[in-house]
Amino acid sequence: MVAGVLVELSHKNVDRVFLYHVPEELQSSIQIGIRVLVPFGKMELEGFVLEVHEKQEDSMELKDILSIVDQTIVLNQELLQLGKWLQNETLGTLISCYQVMLPKALKAKHGNSVSIRFDTFYRLNSIEIPPLKGSQKQIVDLLFEKGVVSKKELTDISSSSLKTLLSKNYLIEEKKEHYRLFYQNTSFVKKKLTPMQEEVVQTVTQKGEGTYLLYGVTGSGKTEVYMEMIDFYLKQGKSSIVLVPEISLTPQMVQRFRERFGDSVAALHSALSDGEKYDEWRRIYRGEAKIVIGARSAIFAPFEKIGIIIIDEEHSDSYKQSDPSPRYHARDVAFKRGEFHHCPVVLGSATPSLESMARAQKGVYHLLQLPERVNGKGLPKVSIVDMNDAMKKVRGHFSKLLEEEIGKRLERKEQVILLLNRRGYSSFVSCKNCGFTFKCPNCDITLTYHKSSNTLRCHYCGYGEKVYTKCPECGEESLQNLGVGTQKIEEELQKLFSQARILRMDYDTTSRKGMHEEMIASFKRCEYDILLGTQMVAKGLDFSQVTLVGVINADTSLNIPDFRSSENTYSLLSQVAGRSGRAEKEGMVILQTFNPDHYAISLVKNQDYLAFYQQEMNIRRRLKYPPYYYLCMIRMSGKDASYVFDEALKIKRSLERNLSNVEILGPCSSNLFRVNNIFRYQIILKYKTDSELRKVFAKILEHYQANSKLKVDIDFNPSQML
Repeated sequence: MVAGVLVELSHKNVDRVFLYHVPEELQSSIQIGIRVLVPFGKMELEGFVLEVHEKQEDSMELKDILSIVDQTIVLNQELLQLGKWLQNETLGTLISCYQVMLPKALKAKHGNSVSIRFDTFYRLNSIEIPPLKGSQKQIVDLLFEKGVVSKKELTDISSSSLKTLLSKNYLIEEKKEHYRLFYQNTSFVKKKLTPMQEEVVQTVTQKGEGTYLLYGVTGSGKTEVYMEMIDFYLKQGKSSIVLVPEISLTPQMVQRFRERFGDSVAALHSALSDGEKYDEWRRIYRGEAKIVIGARSAIFAPFEKIGIIIIDEEHSDSYKQSDPSPRYHARDVAFKRGEFHHCPVVLGSATPSLESMARAQKGVYHLLQLPERVNGKGLPKVSIVDMNDAMKKVRGHFSKLLEEEIGKRLERKEQVILLLNRRGYSSFVSCKNCGFTFKCPNCDITLTYHKSSNTLRCHYCGYGEKVYTKCPECGEESLQNLGVGTQKIEEELQKLFSQARILRMDYDTTSRKGMHEEMIASFKRCEYDILLGTQMVAKGLDFSQVTLVGVINADTSLNIPDFRSSENTYSLLSQVAGRSGRAEKEGMVILQTFNPDHYAISLVKNQDYLAFYQQEMNIRRRLKYPPYYYLCMIRMSGKDASYVFDEALKIKRSLERNLSNVEILGPCSSNLFRVNNIFRYQIILKYKTDSELRKVFAKILEHYQANSKLKVDIDFNPSQML
């Protein structure tokens, strides 16, 4: 028997099947999709069996497979096909496409591996046990009463007596598999759906296969609709996948689903440890969990029969993997899996991406709408404050209106959410005397000041240094903090409202495991009055006591040099506005901005998504951007800037020779030209059809694959142009 094995080395030269002889003792266990250990040069590597042949066709002498890594198939037929499709779509290596589907514990093990955790239990042997005294009798009596008892419970009585009983063969030791995650069971009260919600559920469950865009305002009860649809398919014995964009949303979503579906729910996201992900993956693989909730990688959950796939907040760019390869979009993978399982794919959002809404308007997707909040109340009142005028009257970053409204909420024992999408204390530190600015030595970016650790940090490469008291350029004590981050706003809040309990939620405060969940739970219990955070506080969170949302600077994402900056700004502001007034009390939203007349901000006032959609579509059409054209970005990077640019020009000339009806822009330096001492140039392509594109790109990648001085990356429909 001969097996074709794809080894776990993500390099183009070895990204193919290698033939190995299957020793006789392994032949009964070898199957397509199983992992094996094979000799590869001087190494021993793990790999996936992709082919099995009953006999060798040529006389070439083959090496033997050393052993089988897993006793079960880790990639079923669907996932094997999906990996090959993903390779073709992203031009990544086939092994990287398979690796992205699996938890780290199932990838090639370099260093510490993750093992299955077992707990030890004991039960009485069937042999006759003579009368015992003391702690030995106590242990035997407990086992007689309970049948099976954990090791800890018995060692608490007496570890020496336990050893004696084992040595005499009076007890039998058992090891039971133990999952690392523990979910507390809670009671569930099913909410009655509104007629509009019922109509949405009926449409999807009756029509079945296809793509549905659920456009529902914030607070319209999309989550309840998701659960009702999942319940329908669960009763048919089918599984469900629910994707959410932010890790911070996952614990709250998991909790709501577990209240209804109990242990059928599993979570998959990057906040879990490798061991926890491995346990959850095995629960899904074994069929113990029928619903998986998680970030984009959860789309690869190893279900055999999928009933429905749901992508919540479908407009979020976090569903696109930008780095490393394969650069896939979870939405595209969902469509492919939906096609395989003949199941519906539901895209939900209060601010759908322009591409999705355009397809819904054309009838490519089924458009479903929830235009009203479930409590029958209108959306919160939105006030826009022009900070060009307000900054002349106040010191600090709070307008008079926002300060007064926060004070009113604190008096009424209500809660406030404040958004500033920039962490740290200040954006940069500069010298008033000579104009010197602290920059990262590895990247073309200013260092951000973090007051809590008194350090300057680069948010791209991780470089950090202590803060100087004197300017290193002119020697004067004239350093000043410019710009603003969440730490600085927290300090201002403490001065303005000394009695307020303030909770700051950003990357710095949530980096410790479990902090997202802990913070959300404590704010929900009203242990804090004000929740201040970055965009992680803007989406999906549901707090009944929040009646005021304030945006410190609505222009932060508007100033990013990206054609989607207006769309991202409108979405972020609309989403965070939706956190206010979700229960019985009226909600209010205050947006502070230096661009009050910009349509991405002014249209938030009336929560008029369709007006924004029309205006933005007009601009996209004139500038040949999605959804009217597809985009592809080719990035060339290396340590020698002039060499990278010269090769980028050669690539452009090759594209011009081999492609027609494609608009080619560049090469030009990336907005972040140098990151971690790597210089970056990019070429942007705009096109309507891509029939020849992938063949041309494949030749370019093949030409440069052995070039150590230049790295070429290709990103179809990039989510960011930085």
